[in-house]
Order: sequence, then structure tokens, then C-alpha cells
Amino acid sequence: MSMKKEIPNHERLIIALDVPDIEQAKALVSEISDSGHFYKIGLELFMTGQFFDLLDWLSDQDKKIFTDLKFFDIPQTVARAVSQLNGRNVFFATVHGNDGMMKAAAAAKQDVNILAVTALTSLDRGDLDDLGFQCDVQDLVVSRARRALQVGCDGVVASGHEAEILREQVDSKLLVVTPGIRPVDNDDDQKRAVTVSQAFVNGADYIVVGRPIKNAESPKAMVDQIQAEIAQAHG
Repeated sequence: MSMKKEIPNHERLIIALDVPDIEQAKALVSEISDSGHFYKIGLELFMTGQFFDLLDWLSDQDKKIFTDLKFFDIPQTVARAVSQLNGRNVFFATVHGNDGMMKAAAAAKQDVNILAVTALTSLDRGDLDDLGFQCDVQDLVVSRARRALQVGCDGVVASGHEAEILREQVDSKLLVVTPGIRPVDNDDDQKRAVTVSQAFVNGADYIVVGRPIKNAESPKAMVDQIQAEIAQAHG
């Protein structure tokens, strides 16, 4: 799939549907209405048993779809999982594994873009020590991004703090999708969060925002605010 960076500004915001059931997900999408164009659905909704029902509903609403299931298994199983997403109007899917898993995912994709997870934005230096990674978090992210591109992935999921170094040290065609975006000061478990404008200054192509939208008094107003910040960042 061609990876030109001609991304419409209104599609740069990916709204995470981090809600417990399909009815709440549909209600949030309906409330946001035409302000939101791109949605991420993940493990919580997958476990409802209605994941593909929601996926098809979003497709019928002409929304772009990011299935964030972070495939991690033997390469053959990862390949078969990715193949289940082909032809379903899924734009992004994630894999969170080694070179063999990433290569298998990339080989199995047809109309899906594969994103490799570098390091979860909820991790900090102490967490990486606990997991046995003795390198610096930025070194880990750059290494994983380089390998992902080499084996055929289309982009990576990386925090806004690492986006800048990825732009400096990895091929510019790499797509960078940045979660952990907080329009205001961060006080939750996303330890490496950044603001909307800083993410794009640092080199992100897309941002993922969940709780600040879901928990807003008016989710649509919050989406409009973020879209305005994106437009300003790319003005």
C-alpha cells in the first residue's frame, strides 16, 4: 500500500472508543457526529463478542477504522489474524512482537496498514527495568521502529516524546501514530503523554485520544477543539 503523507487534517485525530459495550461506542460516535472521522477499537470491545458488528457499523458510517488488538503470537497465527481483517475497511492494525511476528503481519496484509507497537506510553524507565530492558527507552523505540520498517510494516505506535527522534533517525516514510495525547496537563497512567500541538511538532502523523474526549462534558466540543488545534498545527 502506498504510504504518501498526504493526510487530510480531519483524519489525523483517531478517537479511541475505550468503552465497555457496543451501545456506548455507537452512542459516542453518534454524539461526535461529523466532527470525528477515524476511530480506534481495541481489546475491551473485542471481548464483548460484538467487535466485528461494531467494525461493520463504523464502516457503514464511512468512518476510518483502527483495530488495536496488538497481535502477539507465533508468526503463522499472527498472519492468519491479520488476514481476517483484509477486506473489512480496516485502515490500521497493530502487532506487538518480534521481527518474525511483524514480518508475518506485513506479509499477510492486503488493504490494512500494519503498525508496530514500540513501547507502551504507560511505561517509564522503572517499568522497562522490571521487564528486563536495560537500554534507554528512546534507543528501544528507535530500534523497534527500524526493524518494523525493514520487515514491511507501515508505521509504528510511539509516544510524542519519541516521535522527534524517530523523524531524525528513521526513514521519513514511516508513519508515526501517537497515543497518550492530553489537551491539558496529564495526571493519569500515561506517563509519556504530550499535548496535541507538541505531538505534531515532534513529527507525529496521527494522534490517538480517548479519555479526554470520552470524559468531556461535551465530547463533540472536545473533538472540535482538538481538530482546531490540528488545523492550526498544519496551517
